[in-house]
Amino acid sequence: MNSVALILAAGEGTRMKSALPKVAHRILGQPMIRYVVDAAREAGVSRAVAITGHRAEIVEALLEGVTCVRQEQQLGTGHAVE
Repeated sequence: MNSVALILAAGEGTRMKSALPKVAHRILGQPMIRYVVDAAREAGVSRAVAITGHRAEIVEALLEGVTCVRQEQQLGTGHAVE
C-alpha cells in the first residue's frame, strides 16, 4: 500500500524565542523534525512530504529523502494543507 505522511514544518515558532526554526531545535542531538520523519518511516509510509515556510532553507537541509513544498505565504495550518 502506498501511504504518504504530510509533515507541517512551516511555522515560525515564536513562542520559542529563537531565530532558529522550531523544528530545527535539537533534542538529544537530533533536530526535532528528524524524529517526526523517522516515526513516519517506522509507521510504514512510502513517501514523506514536508511543508516548509519560515527559514525554509534551514529546515529543508535537515530533510534528506523528504519531498519539500514551500508555503510562501503562511496563512495557517489549513492553508498549508491546501
